[in-house]
Amino acid sequence: MKNKNYGASHKTINVSAKRFDMSPFMSKYSNAQTVYGIYANRFYPLSTQDDPTETYWNLKNNVMLYDVPEKPLEISGPDSIQLLETIFTRTITDLKLYRARYTIACTFEGGIFMDGVLIRLEKNKFWYIHANGDFETWLIAHSQDLNVTIRDPQSWAIQIQGPNALKLLKKAVPELNLEEFKYFHALKLNLNGQNFLVSRTGWTGELGFEIYTNGPNDDYGNLWDYFMENGKNLGIMTGGLDSMGIRRIEAGILDYGTDMNRMNNPFEMGLGSFVDLTKNNFIGKEKLLHINKEIQFYGVTCNKAIPFGGLEILENKQVVGHTTVGAFSPYLNKGIGYVLFKNRGNWLGKKLLLRNMDKTLYECTITTLPFYDVLKKIPRGVI
Repeated sequence: MKNKNYGASHKTINVSAKRFDMSPFMSKYSNAQTVYGIYANRFYPLSTQDDPTETYWNLKNNVMLYDVPEKPLEISGPDSIQLLETIFTRTITDLKLYRARYTIACTFEGGIFMDGVLIRLEKNKFWYIHANGDFETWLIAHSQDLNVTIRDPQSWAIQIQGPNALKLLKKAVPELNLEEFKYFHALKLNLNGQNFLVSRTGWTGELGFEIYTNGPNDDYGNLWDYFMENGKNLGIMTGGLDSMGIRRIEAGILDYGTDMNRMNNPFEMGLGSFVDLTKNNFIGKEKLLHINKEIQFYGVTCNKAIPFGGLEILENKQVVGHTTVGAFSPYLNKGIGYVLFKNRGNWLGKKLLLRNMDKTLYECTITTLPFYDVLKKIPRGVI
């Protein structure tokens, strides 16, 4: 296979750290090979080595600790639910305490403005862990005359992912009842003398959890070292997000800004199940009621090339779509990626052509997402 590196291709440039935040965990993994990306105005470790194959398989077989740039926003106050019901396409009122819910915010034209995970901490207090973008300004703009407070809690997150993740959490918190800590639940846990918000979520399609810090007064090094020490016998490793990126593609997880933006509506991206058109009102509902709801977004596989983002997909010499992201999947032993078609159609199962960066054409196959584990049994821990 040509271009057989295992992650996505990235161009690199020198960037000043001015105006961008540096992770408090950076000293724990940074090395001469580390390549950083910028997300939510934060640096994050895109890669810590040339080939992420080792960390990919460790994610699949053992457990990984990742420093991620996710940035929670806190929404609180008596009118917080009213604001969130207006902003999000799913019902928020019935979200139980310490439960999480994937939620989308749309523009008035029905385009996807932001996606993320909402966690309810109190009756009128929520954290929204959102994708890259200025969502705080959007919330403020729609909170006029509402009794609500929107703030940045200055929380940093780490993800611990892989089949041994919950074994590690149990080792770190022996009194925890794992049977009650289910997928998309959250808890406040004492981790080596510090209290943190922990959620059974992640961005890998593997079993795992995320830890959210409280702010600059936390002992970040203590938290990192505690899990690395407890994970020694469980095969714990740390690495860049390139291995996480491969796994998220396999799992059919979309990345805002890479796979979708405000020019895409939830239905064409296959996210229609996260839109509740029976709600009384939310921003974008009127447009979403009347658009075509057929999917235009699919998976693509290729045995002889990697469908990196930005490549053309052709049928009968005509360009019918383009890839948004791609990688080599060590598990599937082939190139995989996502394709967004220009028009709706019966694309599923079709054999089309991928035009590589060198203009060479390769046969590819259009498939559903995710590429495997359709019922999400792996992250639910039911296998």
